Amino acid sequence: MFVINIYLRFALIVGGILGGIALWTIFGFWYGFPFLLVGIIMLAGYLMLGTILSTNQLLGQQRLQEAEERLKLTFFPKILLVGYKGVYYMTHGALAMQKRDFNNAEIWLKKSLAAGLPSENEKGAAMLQLVMVAAGKNNIKSAQTQFAELKKLNITEPMLKEQIKEVDKQLKQAGQAMNPSMIGMMGAKGFRPGGKRRQPKMR
Repeated sequence: MFVINIYLRFALIVGGILGGIALWTIFGFWYGFPFLLVGIIMLAGYLMLGTILSTNQLLGQQRLQEAEERLKLTFFPKILLVGYKGVYYMTHGALAMQKRDFNNAEIWLKKSLAAGLPSENEKGAAMLQLVMVAAGKNNIKSAQTQFAELKKLNITEPMLKEQIKEVDKQLKQAGQAMNPSMIGMMGAKGFRPGGKRRQPKMR
């Protein structure tokens, strides 16, 4: 998926709106309108989607510090498009998982589920990470309980299905902690929020 550079987007927003207003003032509305339109479209896209898509591209490349800085450029998360607010929180959770910060990961992931996610694939990815959080804390009983809820979802993403199978195998080893290599897998080479999927409909 093509993602416009965030700094170019900011430049187009400022240049388009200010340049359009200047041309409108000096030469008339129709001279400034095309620039205003570009600026407004760029602004609307930013307000609806934030920097989630480009953040997850960086996260998938294991450029964690850059991903964290990019996510901070989403200045208005409360007004993100329906579904993307949950993905925003989920991305925070994925970053926390990469740092093995299980407490904050759990907080962010629960917020993502409460805010709502675009599909059962994203919901399943968030729930699977919560299973990993519980396992990372050696709370296998909680991990197994949450995994039972996860299995009720209709997961269609092949990579996510494979991850669920791997976690299932480990959870069946009752009383044993999950293989540490599984922790953080979701934000690395595995299924990523904001990856290749159908975007939620605008409302």
